[in-house]
Amino acid sequence: MVGIHHAYGTTKVLNNISLTVPAGELVCLLGPSGCGKTTLLRIAAGLEQLQAGSVTIDETVIAEGAAQLPPEERRIGFMFQDYALFPHLSVLDNVIFGLFRQDRRTARARAMEMLDQVGMVQHAEKYPHMLSGGQQQRVALARALAPEPRLVLLDEPFSDLDTNMRARIRQQTLTVLKQNNVATLMVTHDPKEAMFMADRIKVLGDQGRILQSGRPADIYYKPTDEYVARLFGPMNMIDGVVEQGGLKSSFGTLALEDPTVVEGAAVRVLIRPEGIILSKGDDDGGAPVEILSAHLLGDSSIVRFKVRSGINSGSEFHLRMPGAFDLTEIGQIWARVDPRHAFQYPQNQ
Repeated sequence: MVGIHHAYGTTKVLNNISLTVPAGELVCLLGPSGCGKTTLLRIAAGLEQLQAGSVTIDETVIAEGAAQLPPEERRIGFMFQDYALFPHLSVLDNVIFGLFRQDRRTARARAMEMLDQVGMVQHAEKYPHMLSGGQQQRVALARALAPEPRLVLLDEPFSDLDTNMRARIRQQTLTVLKQNNVATLMVTHDPKEAMFMADRIKVLGDQGRILQSGRPADIYYKPTDEYVARLFGPMNMIDGVVEQGGLKSSFGTLALEDPTVVEGAAVRVLIRPEGIILSKGDDDGGAPVEILSAHLLGDSSIVRFKVRSGINSGSEFHLRMPGAFDLTEIGQIWARVDPRHAFQYPQNQ
């Protein structure tokens, strides 16, 4: 897709979007609701009229200007957010539906092959209302892959599943997609889902622009702006002025990686909750803190604390740590910042 622009009336939803999805890779569009993610999928599928730009698959232009190939001729598999299974058709017939160019015997064999891949052969004669949400999702995936598409589009494919089922179905879906070596474009507003599923992530902002593109580790550890950094949850924030190449804080001087930041510039440092580390000694140059609360989330705890001294004295911060935090065994506690989880931006950004 190159130079995609799209608007509904005077409202721009996509602004010069270009992306490539190589065979065998999963590219994830990550962003908040209303940023144009689903519109981009619908344009690729031919369900939305292309207004500007071009869409190409395997070096064949399928949409440009007035020439736009009908959806059924694009060899694209689309898995909708609500799965869109036909209630009056059995599981088997739902998968066969997209194989209309094949004779019944060949189509049935292919459909059963795909149901076997997603572990749904034993449910072939059931109807959608007889299935759980996870089972419906797997049938929808089988239907999307059955015609051997050149591209698969996934629209928030796990949003209707509960937490435990979501984790299991995500892994199964990723395994099946990789087995079929198909190019996949997926949209989600869940950063953790994008990190788990994607080979590459493209972050869309509310102005319909791609703000950052890269591998999951690049997006997480090297967010290019405050908007991208905050996608992954609440952040601790310290504002200040650059002095001697860093920002002075109660946690020590926070080094600034951006060489263009000049002395005296006003900057904001964002620190992820996992980027603050507690200890019972100040050997690491930390700041003495007062623990205010601790909440166990299962495999980790959220701890809220107040800095006792220094520039940020009285300021509250929060951190996430593995396991449980025992409030009854508190002595003097210090906190320090892991620089890998601290990011600086101009205050006016």
